[in-house]
This record gives sequence, C-alpha cells and structure tokens, in this order.
Amino acid sequence: MPSTEHPNKVRVLAVDDDADILDTYRAILEPRGIVFTAAETLDEGLRLAATRPFDVCLLDRNIGHDLGTDAVPGIKEHAPGLRIIMATANRDTEAAMEALRLGIHDYLVKPFSPEQLRIAVARQAEARQLSTRVEVLEQQVASTPSDDLDSESPAMREAIAVARRVAGTGANVLILGESGTGKNVMARAIHRWSQRADANFVTVNCPSLNADLLENELFGHRKGAFSGAIDSTDGRVAQADGGSLFMDEIGEFPLSLQPKLLRFIQDKEYERVGDPVSRQADVRLIAATNRDLKRMSEGGEFRQDLYYRLDVVSLVLPSLRDRREDIVPLARGFVQRFAGEYGCPARSLSDAAERALLAYPWPGNVRELQNVIERAVILCADEKLDAGHMNIDASSGMPAADGNATATSAAVGGEVSLEQLERAHIEAVLARCATLDAAAQTLGIDASTLYRKRKSYGLS
Repeated sequence: MPSTEHPNKVRVLAVDDDADILDTYRAILEPRGIVFTAAETLDEGLRLAATRPFDVCLLDRNIGHDLGTDAVPGIKEHAPGLRIIMATANRDTEAAMEALRLGIHDYLVKPFSPEQLRIAVARQAEARQLSTRVEVLEQQVASTPSDDLDSESPAMREAIAVARRVAGTGANVLILGESGTGKNVMARAIHRWSQRADANFVTVNCPSLNADLLENELFGHRKGAFSGAIDSTDGRVAQADGGSLFMDEIGEFPLSLQPKLLRFIQDKEYERVGDPVSRQADVRLIAATNRDLKRMSEGGEFRQDLYYRLDVVSLVLPSLRDRREDIVPLARGFVQRFAGEYGCPARSLSDAAERALLAYPWPGNVRELQNVIERAVILCADEKLDAGHMNIDASSGMPAADGNATATSAAVGGEVSLEQLERAHIEAVLARCATLDAAAQTLGIDASTLYRKRKSYGLS
C-alpha cells in the first residue's frame, strides 16, 4: 500500500521489547532521513504492519515471552512486500538458517555496529523499492493495450479497429499523427496482436543519428569496418528477426540511406557495414511519422518507391484536441499509474482540474498530458489534484487574431491555424524552460524534433 506520508523516504518499523534498543535504532537511523516507528510488543508490531506502509521491519528474535519468528507469517500476510531483518543475540547458525527459511531477508547478530545496521537497512530498502518498481512496470506493460488505447473517440476507435485487423496480416504499417499522439503505443499494440508477439519488438529512433551511425545501428558492422570496430556487431534488423521493427519518425530517415532500406523491405536482404556478405531477416516493418510523407515524396525529400512500400496500410491517429472526450479518462488513468509508481498521495482530479485540462489545447498531445500529470502527481501533497497543480496556461498556446482569445474560444471558433497554434505554444514553452531538453520534455517530443520545429518556425 503506498504511503500518504513521506512518499520518497524509507520507512522502518522496529519491534523490540527493550525501549533503550529502540531509542538506539532511532538515533542511528533518523539522522539519515529514515522515518522510524517503534513497537514494544508483537501485537503492536503486527497491527502497525497491517495498517501502515513500511519498507523494512527490524524484528527482534525474543520479545518478552514470544518469539519474533512467530510473527513472520502474519507480517507476510498483511504486508507481503515488507523486508524483514531479524536481530538476535543468538550466534547459532541453525537459528539463522531457520529464520531465512521462514522468509526473513537478513540476520543481524548482536552486538552490531551502527554502520552494520545502516547498511542492512539500506540494502533491504533498496530491494523493496526495486521490487515495487518492477511490479509497477509489469502492470504498465500488461495494461498498455487496454489502458492507453481505450477511447471514446470515433476516430481513435476506427484506428484501433483497423490496427487489430491488420495486425495478423504481416503487412507493413505506416502510423501517421502529430508528435505525442501515441504512435509508439499503437506500434507495440500491433506487435502484441500479431503472430509475432512472442518475438522481439525492436525500435529505431530515426532522428537521433546521422546517416553513417544510423546505417550501423540498423544493419550492424563487421570487425574492422571502421576505426574502433574491434568486434562484429549485429544491428537492429538482426535483433528483430522473426519479430517487428518499429522505425520511429521515418520522415527523418536520411535520403542517402533510403535505397538500402528499400532493398531490405523488398528482398529481406541486407549487408552489414564493411561486409560484402548478404544476410536475410524476416521482419515486419512498422513505421511512424508526424510529417507528410506523400508531400515529401512528391517534392523529392523522400523516395516515392520507399513511401509506397511503407504505406501498405496507413493509420491516422487523431490529435488529443480532436478526441476531447478522452482527455479526462486518460488523465485519471495517468494519476492512478504515477501515484502507484511513486507512492504519492494524489488519487483523483478535482472538478477545477478537469475543466483546466479540457480548456488546454494540448499541442504535445497524449505525451504532454502524461508529462503534466506525472509532474503534478509528484509535486502534489494532497489526495486530490487541483487546477493549480497542472502548471498549464490554457491561453498560452491559442492566440486568436487579436492575440487575446482563450483556448476554448479558439478551439471552437477555429480562429487560428494549427501551425499558428503550435508555433505560439512552442515559443511560450521555450521562454518558460531553462534548456531545450526541458522544453522538449514539456512538449512531449524529442529534442531533435524540437530543433527541427524551431528552425521551421524561425524561433531562436
């Protein structure tokens, strides 16, 4: 159960019938920022473990006439993730082995030094946090197709329906949509719904590398192919053999390298850098872009034959402002996800917060909404997120002709173009953030995409 107090601090429960020992534990641990709670009886310790969240339990082996080991099953039943350290004056190896067999995680023999105690607590607290993080990630992975792709929007539902139909065909898929609309999530869902679900899903981020590095990343290299190539290396294509290769932002793929990609798509053959031997890989290609590939191909910025090979089946993901019925349900889901992940108290949205979310234009789409909610959950000390926690300005991204229209009026009245909206919002975020990386994170796009948009809009 996540804590509603001290969410980022280690919480220790100590159970011992000796008040002096408990005071000593407190004096050793509290200066390290640990939240310390003491119990002088097993019954009190069991009650606290069952009703309050702790990371580590320091349990004495002998508590009055009771054995601390007798409480272990009860602790594990009521607080299954709690890490238990047994403290005892008994140096008997068999006693230590019995404690470990019961599920106790560590064993300290008295007298032990303050440093031994601190190390033992730190080790078990780290194990507890890692276990919690793994559980959260597993839940996120398991819920991605149903949670992040649930929608009340007709346009989004149609895209999901097409994706499900095409998933089992093996055809190449081109996912179109603005930055942050969930193209990566859709690509992973297509892979999960396909017959290749048990094989690898491999991602290539096209804007992140220049042509030479991208060729090496994609196809691998032979030993000695270039300075520093001390071993032969497989590329992403080989890693994806039998599975799916997701090429994110394919519109940024270098024109000079496109013939090699085209050949691989056509023939399923490729060569590693510096290697004349042709290799084969059975890969299902899923590509995504926020750019107009058709226009680019007509203008010579992207090969037409490659475009047609990619565009066997295309899916268009609507922007978040075009699926407004999904904004609040998505936000509620993100609140639950991040509250669980970070152990924060926030569990719901106030009416004012929901109105603020609906009034905002979301140029960064679902990714920006996710980032805004994640930040709000981390910084909120209350159980309910309010509008002030959102850190969004509904008017910043929607200037009307006179420069003073609200987000809602512009969205409804259509007084500005999408490019004007995006330019104004990017300019506002750049002015607010200290670095380009911070601005990109706020906008829900990668730094290379932000760089290109700044250049396109003439923003310094």
